[in-house]
Amino acid sequence: MAEQLTDEQISEFKEAFSLFDKDGDGCITTKELGTVMRSLGQNPTEAELQDMINEVDADGNGTIDFPEFLNLMARKMKDTDSEEELKEAFRVFDKDQNGFISAAELRHVMTNLGEKLTDEEVDEMIREADVDGDGQINYEEFVKVMMAKLGTGKISFAASISYASLF
Repeated sequence: MAEQLTDEQISEFKEAFSLFDKDGDGCITTKELGTVMRSLGQNPTEAELQDMINEVDADGNGTIDFPEFLNLMARKMKDTDSEEELKEAFRVFDKDQNGFISAAELRHVMTNLGEKLTDEEVDEMIREADVDGDGQINYEEFVKVMMAKLGTGKISFAASISYASLF
């Protein structure tokens, strides 16, 4: 299934994988998955985390390695309703739910994901996406960036959380 992915998609997913793989050992554990999910406002139980891992843990070792992660992402891209995924990703960034992603909200999410960005980097990300020039990203601008950068009508949640890698 992962063979359907482009080189660009694979490198996007590598970046997303490294956000999950906090200790850099090449495997995502339930603990690491839980940390990322909680930083995104989710509160999965240990059993739910284990189910997510078991879903793609081809070798049965209880963790997800990068090839297994790629298969998961390829499957999610095929199976997901892209509009719903984009709305969910936008909600993660739009902390105050006012319909816009501000520089502060973008910085907050990226910091939670372990991406330490300078003010200049955050401002540059906003500038690249901010078509109407109001200094923040609305939903339409978010969709435009995500679709253009991923070059597909399908999108995965993991790709959208690795937003910083798109710029």
